Amino acid sequence: MKAEQTILVVDDDLPHRTMLKKLMGGWGYKVSDANDGSVAIEKVKQKFFDLILMDIRMLNVSGIEAMQQIKTINPGIPVIIMTAYASVETAVSALKKGAYDYLTKPLDFDELKITIDRATEHNRLKKENEYLKNRLGEQFDRQNLIGQSKEMAKLLETVAQVSPTEATVLISGESGTGKEMIANAIHFNSERKEAPFVKINCAALTETLLESELFGHEKGAFTGAERRREGKFIQAQGGSLFLDEVSEMSKAMQVKLLRVLQEREVTRVGGAEVIKIDVRLIAASNKDLKEEIQKGNFREDLFYRLNVVFLHVPPLRQRKEDIPLLAQHFLESFAARNKKEIRGFTPRAMEKILAYAWPGNIRELMNAVERAVVLSRSDFVDAEEISLIMEDNISSDAPEESKEEQNMSLEDMEKKSILDALNTCGGNKSEAARRLGITRKTLRSKLQKYQAGD
Repeated sequence: MKAEQTILVVDDDLPHRTMLKKLMGGWGYKVSDANDGSVAIEKVKQKFFDLILMDIRMLNVSGIEAMQQIKTINPGIPVIIMTAYASVETAVSALKKGAYDYLTKPLDFDELKITIDRATEHNRLKKENEYLKNRLGEQFDRQNLIGQSKEMAKLLETVAQVSPTEATVLISGESGTGKEMIANAIHFNSERKEAPFVKINCAALTETLLESELFGHEKGAFTGAERRREGKFIQAQGGSLFLDEVSEMSKAMQVKLLRVLQEREVTRVGGAEVIKIDVRLIAASNKDLKEEIQKGNFREDLFYRLNVVFLHVPPLRQRKEDIPLLAQHFLESFAARNKKEIRGFTPRAMEKILAYAWPGNIRELMNAVERAVVLSRSDFVDAEEISLIMEDNISSDAPEESKEEQNMSLEDMEKKSILDALNTCGGNKSEAARRLGITRKTLRSKLQKYQAGD
C-alpha cells in the first residue's frame, strides 16, 4: 500500500524539496526530507525508507557519494537521482554506481510519478517473490522463476500450493517459457523429492520408440532389443515423470497412457508381467489441448486425467515487467562465465529490449543476452549489440502470429507493442507507459513520431 511506503527526498534547494514533499504526499506516500547527502546517510542509519529521491549536486556530500554509502547500509533500497546536468555520461555513471533510475530537472511530474510507482512496486513484488521462493525451497534452478509481474506471482503461489500434493499437473505455455522449470519446482518441493525425477520429450520419438521408452521392453521384443530395458515409468518409481509435449503422442499411444493412469500399472513391450507403479505424472504442452480435442487430435478422457491441476506459463510479451530482471540475471551469469566485467544495459539497450516481442520467450532472451555479452566491449551492453541479435535470432518454434511479428521492422514492432499497450489500457498513457517499462515522456515522443509518419 502506498500509505505504508516512505520516501526520503534529498535536495539542498528548500523550495524544490518542499514542493516535492507536498506533491508526493498527495500521491499517498509518507515523505521525509534531508538538505544534504550527509544528512540522508544518517537518516538511513536510523530509519527504513522504501525509496530515496536524491539530487546529484549538493554542498557537502553529493548524491552519488551519498548513494554509494547508503547502499552499504541498505543494498536493496532504490535510489532515483535528480540532475539538472543531463547527459548520457551522468545517467550511465549513476546507474553504474547503483541508481534505480535518473530524472532531469525541471522534473516532469507524470514521469516522476511513474518512476516512483514502478520502483516501489518493484520492491514490493521482489519481497513477495522472495517469500514465495523461500516457500518453494532452493533445490531447483531459479533462473526461469525470476519475475515481478502479477502473472508470475500468481503462478508461483499455485506451484507452492500444488507441490506438496499428489495431484497430476498439466502445464501449458509457448516454447521457451520455462515449463520444464515449473515441473522441476513441483517435483523438488514435493514429498517425492528424494526419489527420481525422470523426463521425456514425446515429440522427439517415433511411436514405437516412445512406447519402449515409457514402458520398457523385453529382450527380443523387436529388432535390436538385445536385452531387457526398464521404461521411464519404472525408472521413476516412487518419484515423478515429466511428459513434455504430450500433445505430440499418437492416438494409439494416448490410449496406452490412459490405461496406465487408470490402472497404475505397466507391462513391458513384448512381455506379460504386470508391474504396479507409484509415479506422479506432470505433463506439458505448447498447444491448447482443448483445441486439439476439437480437432480430433487428442483424447478428451486423457485430457481430464492429466488436467487435475492446470498451470499456464505466460509468454514473455505478456509479462514485460519481468524482462529487465531476467535480462540482468542472464547478463550477470554470462558475464561471470565469460570472465567479462559487464554491469548492465544502457537505457537505450533496455528500451529496445522492452520494445521487442520475444516470440522465443525466455529461451530467446537468454540466447540474446549471451550473445550481447560476448559482443559487448564496454561496461554496459548498448543498443547496437541488442539490435544485431534481433535481426538474426528468429525462433523456429514460435507461433505463426509471432513469426509474422518477427518479419516486421524493429520500428513497426515497437509501434505495434505501444499501440497494443494503449489499447489494453483503454488509452491511459501513464498505465501504458508503466506496462511497457518506459517513461510517459518517451511514450508521448514516440506517439508524436508515429502521427508525423502517418
